[in-house]
Amino acid sequence: MELSQFFAFLSASIILTLAPGPDILYLLSTSLSSGWRSGAMLALGLCSGLIFHTFLVACGVAAIIQASPFLFSLLKYAGAGYLLYLAYGSLNARGSLPLAASIAPNPRGSLYRRGLVMNILNPKVLIFFLAFLPQFIDSRRGDVTGQILLLGFIFGLQAYSIFLALSFLSKFVRKKILTLPNFPRLMNRIQATTLLAISLLLLFS
Repeated sequence: MELSQFFAFLSASIILTLAPGPDILYLLSTSLSSGWRSGAMLALGLCSGLIFHTFLVACGVAAIIQASPFLFSLLKYAGAGYLLYLAYGSLNARGSLPLAASIAPNPRGSLYRRGLVMNILNPKVLIFFLAFLPQFIDSRRGDVTGQILLLGFIFGLQAYSIFLALSFLSKFVRKKILTLPNFPRLMNRIQATTLLAISLLLLFS
């Protein structure tokens, strides 16, 4: 890949990652409610899902799913159902915990799995990668599969760097709002609302 092409891809990737969207909103709500380290684990799961989709695109599976309305719908409804399940869990989580105990209400391993499954079951990410990554492929250089894998890895790495920075910066905001009355309950409701909105967007877009 030429240097100019690399910077064009990186610039586009950063802009797309920073655009307000479901991943960032859920990441911020998790970081504020559970601490930046929990947000970092969620971010790692989300970006692992990006790498998973990269492999699907490289193997041609994404094109098959895009061509099959049944498979696309199946994946979409499974993803929406999982998000609704998470929203229900957040809404019914105990929000009256002491503030000191609200730092890590979820095991970080479960947060990683949550981010991973959220992205794996989101067909819009898969179709986006199918449309986006090939734009920066140079067929004259050969090894198209290798180029797709490299681009997907770069996209995931820059996304994780941005998500990690946002999670870390959230701790300064969290210190100021941690003393708000019913903070854990408020954040549970924000998380539930965010997840519900993501599931509806996935279903009806």
